[in-house]
Amino acid sequence: MLEEIGYEYKVTKVDIEKGEQFKKEFKEISPLSKIPVIKDHENNKTVFESGAILIYLAEQSGKFYLEKERLEINQWLMVQMGYVGPMLGQHHQFHHYNPGKSKFGEERYFKISKRIYQELDDRLSVSKFLSGEDYSIADIGTFPWIARHEWHDIGLAKYKNLTRWYNEISKREAVQRGFAFMNKEEFPPKP
Repeated sequence: MLEEIGYEYKVTKVDIEKGEQFKKEFKEISPLSKIPVIKDHENNKTVFESGAILIYLAEQSGKFYLEKERLEINQWLMVQMGYVGPMLGQHHQFHHYNPGKSKFGEERYFKISKRIYQELDDRLSVSKFLSGEDYSIADIGTFPWIARHEWHDIGLAKYKNLTRWYNEISKREAVQRGFAFMNKEEFPPKP
């Protein structure tokens, strides 16, 4: 989002494997010890939780949060926050990071992930982007989860509308800059 709106920013990495998110100074800006969190020094504001951050930045910049599509944007952003992210995140834990530790977990989250892909594909069969005809914070919030499609092992190419959406967003210069900055891996992974 910061690349999309062209705001200057500085990233301070938090090593969650070393527990840096539980340090007192981090908990002061992120009470649940979670990333991401942003500090807007110009407006003396701190915002945690990715959905809240996207809404805040969209309101500050006037971009990707059109008034006429606000209800749809909010609904699809909440789908990402309450469903896509948490369920694909669990799939990552069982299927990618800890395979073989829980057959039940692997099977459950694989099925849920397939359903998510299908539901997103269904939505994108009637809408260019998740919330309508315009790229929005709902797409910005959801895209990084689908960008890990190789981890999901579901076969993105089986979902033509989701693949179209993924490919279109992958070509955005701001998306490429953001992923290049945050990841050392090749982007975008092929569907």
